[in-house]
Amino acid sequence: MSETTNSNAAELSGTGSQAGPLDINQIQAILPHRYPFLLIDRVLEIERKKKIVAIKNVTVNEPFFAGHFPGYPIMPGVLIVEAMAQAGGAMLLTEVEDKDRKDKLIVFTGIEKARFRRPVVPGDQLRIEVVMLSWKQGASRIAVRMEGKAFVKGKVDCDGMVSAQLVTLKRGQIDSESPADVTG
Repeated sequence: MSETTNSNAAELSGTGSQAGPLDINQIQAILPHRYPFLLIDRVLEIERKKKIVAIKNVTVNEPFFAGHFPGYPIMPGVLIVEAMAQAGGAMLLTEVEDKDRKDKLIVFTGIEKARFRRPVVPGDQLRIEVVMLSWKQGASRIAVRMEGKAFVKGKVDCDGMVSAQLVTLKRGQIDSESPADVTG
């Protein structure tokens, strides 16, 4: 991990409540996702346990454009929601010590009220803003509920609520502690 990643992570977990930007290498040090499924390219800012702002540059080279749709490429809405979840996951994982991340996994537990307003096409830049609504910490899990919005050129293209849990892996399996309720 680079010194910059360590300094930004330290800033987040220390007394400072804001950090950023994070480049793609720093994001990969936090998130387990990799190409072609890593859907955020840069983090502009993180406000600890409150908000994250990330960027996804949408290019014609994305593998999903080959079939969605030939001659009229549109980014699948579920991948826009996944990008919002990944941004929220990056915010969540910054709360975990670097050495402990290998034993953690973020699992998606829900999507609510997702709405899509206009197509996202090659050349667009998604600005993803995720705000923490609920944070519940248990012995081996953190459960969160977040509101995400994806903007193109200052206009909301997608919004919705996502829920996720950060769980501890035991011998390659998810810890059996019962899931926390994050609806409240």
